[in-house]
Amino acid sequence: MAQVAFGVWDGVVHDTQKGVVPATSPLTGLKKFDEFDDGNPIRAFFGDRGFFVFDDKISLIDALFHYMDKAAEQSCGACTPCRMGTVLVRDALDKMRRGLDSPLDFDDIELLGQQMKTTSLCGLGQTCSVALLDVIHNFRDRIETEIAGHRPIKAQHGMAYMTAPCIEACPSKVNVPRYIDYIRDGKPENSLGVLLQKYPMAATCGRVCVRYCELACRRKFVDEAVGIKILKRYVADQQKGPNALKFTRDMITRPLADGMKVAVVGAGPAGLSAAYHLLLHGYHVDVFEKTDQAGGMAQIGIPSYRLPKDTLALETDIIVELGGKFLFGQALGRDFSVDDLFAQGYKAVYLALGCQQGTQMGVENEDKARQGYYSGIDFLLKVHDHVDGIKPLEMKGEVVVVGGGNVAMDCVRSAIRLGADNVHVVYRRTRDDMPADHEELVAADHEGIHFHTLTNPTRIIVENGKVLGVEMVRMEQTEPDETGRRKVRPVPGSEFTMACDTIIAAIGQQVENAELISKDGVELNRWRTVQTDWALATSRPGVLAGGDCVTGPSTLIYAMAAGLKAARNINDWIQLGSSRFFKRSRMRQLIKDNGFVADDVVETPVRNMYRVHNPELDPELRKHMFEEVEQTISDRQAYAEAQRCMRCYRIYSVVTEHSIPEGAA
Repeated sequence: MAQVAFGVWDGVVHDTQKGVVPATSPLTGLKKFDEFDDGNPIRAFFGDRGFFVFDDKISLIDALFHYMDKAAEQSCGACTPCRMGTVLVRDALDKMRRGLDSPLDFDDIELLGQQMKTTSLCGLGQTCSVALLDVIHNFRDRIETEIAGHRPIKAQHGMAYMTAPCIEACPSKVNVPRYIDYIRDGKPENSLGVLLQKYPMAATCGRVCVRYCELACRRKFVDEAVGIKILKRYVADQQKGPNALKFTRDMITRPLADGMKVAVVGAGPAGLSAAYHLLLHGYHVDVFEKTDQAGGMAQIGIPSYRLPKDTLALETDIIVELGGKFLFGQALGRDFSVDDLFAQGYKAVYLALGCQQGTQMGVENEDKARQGYYSGIDFLLKVHDHVDGIKPLEMKGEVVVVGGGNVAMDCVRSAIRLGADNVHVVYRRTRDDMPADHEELVAADHEGIHFHTLTNPTRIIVENGKVLGVEMVRMEQTEPDETGRRKVRPVPGSEFTMACDTIIAAIGQQVENAELISKDGVELNRWRTVQTDWALATSRPGVLAGGDCVTGPSTLIYAMAAGLKAARNINDWIQLGSSRFFKRSRMRQLIKDNGFVADDVVETPVRNMYRVHNPELDPELRKHMFEEVEQTISDRQAYAEAQRCMRCYRIYSVVTEHSIPEGAA
């Protein structure tokens, strides 16, 4: 493992030459720092919390120049300390590395760095001089020695990368502060463009995203996280009617020959995202879908009170507008095989099958319950057909939904809309343990849903195949295990019975007809999901897979991120025969593995200003209908919410022994 020669991180100095190696140094135990890419050692790393060097022969002046060059390039220009300070420091370092006289000495540079750190208005300006100041304060002798001879310094290899906590938390790595900046500038169409670089379903994501970005938002240390999802929906909804962005084949910059075609199996978020990016690459894409509509779980699994189907249709239609084709009613294993697709001339196949088969609870009499029993997925499919007018569905009496995730919340909120007298949620752990979005739990409360936590079903009461009730047992928490999570166990003698007319098991999903996939030479793992490598390649050459059929039941944003990654790697497979190295992905992995994005806030104190919330229909009204509950915020509200973003940009850079291969983001 590479050993740190010297550096400073979080204010802790590390210098092996002088024997300064603190026992609690944050620079011990660094992960995966031996090489950046194959055969290319990492010589140094610079970031928002300091720097560290493995090879003491590197030039700190050259490394700091490239770091500040990135800062100057990315400065928004809103405040003088960052706008001018980064340029002045960069230019001074540039003169020094060229062996020329600099207009600034290290005292001047230190003063500018301190001003940037303490008076800049955003995270970029406040953190970009941290490593610079650490070098000047602790290793000034080294940089003075470097420039003493007034000779040019040999250029070094490496790269610089700008990100933010919200960007790193987003599976699709959307540049959140940038699209918020465009809202602040009154340019929602530019903001949408930032989103469309990553996925085609901005309006859908703006309604149902689980907001990993908001969990990482540093504004929460001041008052509340920025309403990133709310702003995403606002931007997407500005593009309706005459303002709608027109998707045409003219957007494809590099049309390919007719024979360059790819088959996407599954028209859910993962498949749609892959098809979208492949079309933009110039490929001819056919999307095979077993149902008669595009959207996958976004279509059948998310009720229309959360995601109106006309909104979803506008985004799935993008595929057709770009020249792609949907082949509906086509199921893998029933209507075609992977062999058939290759025989038809497809250069690659992407499996985006999702997880559309419910998981059973494994309780007594479950296999005997034929009337009044549903899996969560089956129930939501029937709800979808009801709303679409295909087949009416009515609920009555008492309904019990087992589970604590978003699917369970969709089931309970749909059941109350279908006429159930009372709807109950049964969950074996505590409410705080429920994986469902907090907002979904609150919405269920407002709509009169009853929660029974630390409760677990043990037997379904059935008579002639009809559900009459469910026997349950109270649970209690145990001591935390090695992971820190408290498990639960039944409380002896606490069994009780609840009469009900319907039971919905919303406890999980799995890949449907997984054995048909394996017959096509695609290996499954022990969880009966598709086995892939880091590039999403399966055991069969030319076949990639992504989304829920690989990860198990996950989120829409993770599925769309998989589609983007798959499109990139399919392009590599067809054009190059293998997947390229992507330097930005490697940098992200270094940052993630070593926890470099600090869970704190360094920004200048700001005035408390609590977030905007979507207007909502009244609970007493909405629980009788499937109309969309949340509404879009106004222009004024969007501007106010965008102003709350603190632009917590950070810059990270590496110095490497050799040049880094070029790859995409």
